[in-house]
Amino acid sequence: MSTPRIDNLRRVLTQHNLDALLVRQAEETPNVNLRYLSGFTGSAGVLIAGQSAQFIASDSRYWEQIRKQSPAFSLLTYKNHPEQADAIGQALQSIGATRVGYEANRLTAGALDTWRASLPGIELVATTDLVEGLRAVKDAGEMGAIRRATALTDRAYEFILTKIEPGMSEKEVAWELESFMRTHGAEGLAFDVHVASGPGTAEPHHVPSERAIQVGEPIWIDMGARVDGYCADLTRSFVIGEPDAKFSAIYAIVQRAQNASMAALRSGVAGRDVDAAARKVIEDAGYGDNFGHGLGHGFGLQIHEKPSAGRVSQDVLPAGSLVTVEPGIYIPGWGGVRIEDVALITQDGAEVLTGASKWRG
Repeated sequence: MSTPRIDNLRRVLTQHNLDALLVRQAEETPNVNLRYLSGFTGSAGVLIAGQSAQFIASDSRYWEQIRKQSPAFSLLTYKNHPEQADAIGQALQSIGATRVGYEANRLTAGALDTWRASLPGIELVATTDLVEGLRAVKDAGEMGAIRRATALTDRAYEFILTKIEPGMSEKEVAWELESFMRTHGAEGLAFDVHVASGPGTAEPHHVPSERAIQVGEPIWIDMGARVDGYCADLTRSFVIGEPDAKFSAIYAIVQRAQNASMAALRSGVAGRDVDAAARKVIEDAGYGDNFGHGLGHGFGLQIHEKPSAGRVSQDVLPAGSLVTVEPGIYIPGWGGVRIEDVALITQDGAEVLTGASKWRG
């Protein structure tokens, strides 16, 4: 028995002349690729994907969990860590695999040394982004989870608009958002909630503080729920009360930049070209030096995945992939504005998934 994701991986292995791929998950090196390929959510194990069979090796804490979550995989049991390499070796021998890939950016040097010493006759080949490339295009199950996470994030934002008031600290607002998401269906957060106010909004990754929010100053909130393992991402900028003319002007520029990049989205476009569409609007308005980060990124099981939509991105956006679109202008000493929505790339455009209300000047 196989699965569509393993079948896709096997085609990639053939392209790279590999007999198998080792995907390791450990407490010290979390690896969502194992979950993506197998459904297994435990914190320790090694997935062996060969051309004719697939296995998961793990210790006794996870044997029953693997049987339930990964029925298409043969379970290889070991009782202690030194036995792990023996189990891997037996699996590779059973399928005649001799040229075997490992994930170079997800494996510790110590684990690689152990495998090299314990797997005689196996050529271990460093690979990069084999599974990540597959993860870029979402299937129906993944999109269902992402839509649920996004809808919950939208609801959390609408809730906080009814709750936020002058004098609340950034930390209080962050907690209200986290509490709402966790009590309305989120299994957790895609990332720590960011709430910035006043001059702190000039920091793209501002950490919420005890600072009290004031009337009329820039505020932005960046957050995302996690549902069934999948992330959402949303940023909104606004003010309580009446904004000054500068906020209104900066917001309008950022909104035009987002509109320009949204119009550029479609299957086959380069990520850097989408970034360029937004960046030109901001540069033409005289704020090019105040938009330092890339326009956007993919997301799914992780909050940052392929494809990238930054100014130096080498990625081409495929149909079925997701990307954030989040231009911003950050002015030290005053503050900043960022507007972020997420879009599903289609053959001839994009579907915007986020629906939370935006400030209207």
